[in-house]
Amino acid sequence: MADRERRILPRHAEGVLLRRFATSDLREFQAYRTDAELARYQGWSVQGDAEAREFLARMAQVPLFQPGEWTQLAIVERAAQTLIGDVGIFIRHDASEAEIGFTLRREYQGRGLAVAAVGAAIDIVFEETNASRVLGVTDARNLPSIRLLQRVGMHMTESREAEFRGEPCVEHVYAIPR
Repeated sequence: MADRERRILPRHAEGVLLRRFATSDLREFQAYRTDAELARYQGWSVQGDAEAREFLARMAQVPLFQPGEWTQLAIVERAAQTLIGDVGIFIRHDASEAEIGFTLRREYQGRGLAVAAVGAAIDIVFEETNASRVLGVTDARNLPSIRLLQRVGMHMTESREAEFRGEPCVEHVYAIPR
């Protein structure tokens, strides 16, 4: 791991830490990534163990903040050292903006852990990139995600019609400036 990455990760926040994934995370990763209700508004699809293991191995090595690429970081509940979710960071091709996404196991929701993790991820983006703002895009029906984006200081900048998994929907775009 490069010196820069050792300085960035793991990142401690209230009750959680952000770190790289490891292939040993497979069981806990699949515990939430195979939850159909959690997947409802996500850009990812349920994967079998072999695909999930490959994904974890790739995310353990992918360069951080590579323009045009998503990087997923593990969200770990600090007290039990349990993998409880992940946060994705995408840097636009021109590095002017970043987008953030998140998933948290249902049994850990409502405790402020996702707010802490997303807030820490936003801090990392602003510390380590030149992005002028961080965006969060969510389905208008996903009220818990909307509340989370608002709690980390984001404000809605637009609503747009979209298609998600073959169905029309409305997406809300939230942003926080540098």
